Amino acid sequence: MMDRWVIARLRPGLEAGARGLVRLGIGADAVTWAGFVIGMVAAACISRQAYAAGLVLLLVSRLLDGLDGAVARLTQPTDRGAFLDITLDFLFYASIPLAFAWADPGRNALAAATLLATFVGTGSTFLAFAVLAERRGLRSTAYPTKGLYYLGGLTEATETLLVFAAMCLWPQAFPLLALAFAVLCGLTVLTRVWFGWRALSGGDARMP
Repeated sequence: MMDRWVIARLRPGLEAGARGLVRLGIGADAVTWAGFVIGMVAAACISRQAYAAGLVLLLVSRLLDGLDGAVARLTQPTDRGAFLDITLDFLFYASIPLAFAWADPGRNALAAATLLATFVGTGSTFLAFAVLAERRGLRSTAYPTKGLYYLGGLTEATETLLVFAAMCLWPQAFPLLALAFAVLCGLTVLTRVWFGWRALSGGDARMP
């Protein structure tokens, strides 16, 4: 829901950083892998209850996730890069609730499992629609620079990152935060199913 607003305001800084990386000869795929590896280290820190370090590394990881697309647009975007980006993003997002479950299984495991289940819903609806949109030649007007059809919703990357940050700042509140966000993710799944059903049936569907 907030991604478009955030992307518009971060774009100048990301493009400046991307130009610097291009001058250094660093490609988009390398930035994607670096962001993923740092994200996995963040998850490892969280699993060991090093929440402050996990938060810092998590933010660095997502900064690199924003830079890889900017680098790709300055060089040559590829299908391989788009595939790598979305795959590693989903693995990263799944790793953070799992890390909290490892950090305190008795307190966090059920809430983490519930949140991960809703992540499956948001991810599957996102990817299923992207595949069929490509088949039909549909393009997103809201996110025209994305490598595939970016289907928005109530819970997008920005909201997820904010919740992850809150979990790191207040780890004792993880169960409440995870369950509340799971409800919002569930609403995102419902709106995407409705939108996909209408759009792929030829109806006039608009995301809320």
